[in-house]
Amino acid sequence: MYKRIGITVFLSLFLLTAMAQKKWNYVEVDTKSYTLFQQKKWDELIAFSAESRKQGIDFFYLQARTGIAFYNLKKYRVASEWFLKAWENDQSFEWLQEYLYYSLVYSGRSSEASKYAAKFTKPMQQKIGFAKNKPLRLAVEGGYCFNPNFDELTNGSLDEEAEVGDDYGEAYYLKNYHFESVDFSHQVLPGFNITHNLSFVTVNREQQIDWGTRNTFPVKTQQYQYFINPNFIVGKRIHISPSFNVVWGKSELFLGAERGASRYFYPSEINYSDIIFSTSVWSNFGNFTTGAEINFASITNRNFNQYSAWITYYPFSNTNFYITPKIYFKSDADNGFGYNTFGISGGAKLGPAYFYGQYLVGDMKNFIETAGYVIANFPGRSENKFMGTLYFPIGKKYQFLVRYINQNIFETYQVYTGGIPGNSVEYSYYKHTITGGISWNF
Repeated sequence: MYKRIGITVFLSLFLLTAMAQKKWNYVEVDTKSYTLFQQKKWDELIAFSAESRKQGIDFFYLQARTGIAFYNLKKYRVASEWFLKAWENDQSFEWLQEYLYYSLVYSGRSSEASKYAAKFTKPMQQKIGFAKNKPLRLAVEGGYCFNPNFDELTNGSLDEEAEVGDDYGEAYYLKNYHFESVDFSHQVLPGFNITHNLSFVTVNREQQIDWGTRNTFPVKTQQYQYFINPNFIVGKRIHISPSFNVVWGKSELFLGAERGASRYFYPSEINYSDIIFSTSVWSNFGNFTTGAEINFASITNRNFNQYSAWITYYPFSNTNFYITPKIYFKSDADNGFGYNTFGISGGAKLGPAYFYGQYLVGDMKNFIETAGYVIANFPGRSENKFMGTLYFPIGKKYQFLVRYINQNIFETYQVYTGGIPGNSVEYSYYKHTITGGISWNF
């Protein structure tokens, strides 16, 4: 009796083991995956596809169905990877072309989408509105910045702290500034875009000169900035983006002089220019984007290099939410190479609107951001900066934005003895910037 039971158990275990070790075959996988596809059981299809690959079975339709499953779950970045695998096997299907194109677009990878679209069929190119060269975006933006500590600083006693005495002491207190900016982006070839920007800034300051008595003068800086930024794709997914930024302007100031026993002040003007050359390289890998950037700059007659690296993570495999930590390094003749600044930024979809935020902390003097698009060539330095931007769609092609920036600034009250810098006192304030703009996506 017990012998029979033992034999029965052994045979049952043997049969179960044999069934578990039975290899899957193409027909079973194709049939099962197609059934799950028709039933729109996307999570089950993804799990089944993963298991079939563990069994050594993978083919064009399984890759495409996996991509469609992720696409319908709005996990566009992972979906695009499977469509690209299927694309490598067969590029003739228009339905695959359309899925591939929009999975890249919805992943924030429009340049790559355009490059692949160049190989699509003519009917599909017409359907998605493909063109080899075309305008992409036109935007205008204006902003106003103010210093809420202006009255406190101008009425303060930094001259006493610096012990000016009979020497010559001066400071330039920021009052406000406004800027206007125009952006234009266009596609030269599929996978090759160029962005242009022209900005104009007017800065209002109060120059304070303590030389026997206190003297104050309103002074103005007018600055122009032109930025050009090509962006092209090498191979399948490597983005290379050089940029050139030239800044030029003029600043008013007053100088003190002596004529006999009397002292007097006269207006003067300084013309200046700054140049920044940058190159960024990045690539997309599933839910991650990694990149690095190098900047060569000459700002306020100081030459330096700035380096940065970042990684962007898309936890939901789409642009509904992402986060980017970024680290900056700097090198110059005086300080050598070293750590400079840490930043973290991210974006999130909030209903119909979209929010982008950024926080920077470090030693931001003559600091360069966003491939040279934003430069800090103001006097002094900054230790932290917060920026928040809300984007509101207006119809299908227009977008309105409102932006707020809060940044601390450290500048110096400087004493001169016989024209040679002597004592100095560092003072600080926060500047607040509010901007608004509208863009038109062609």
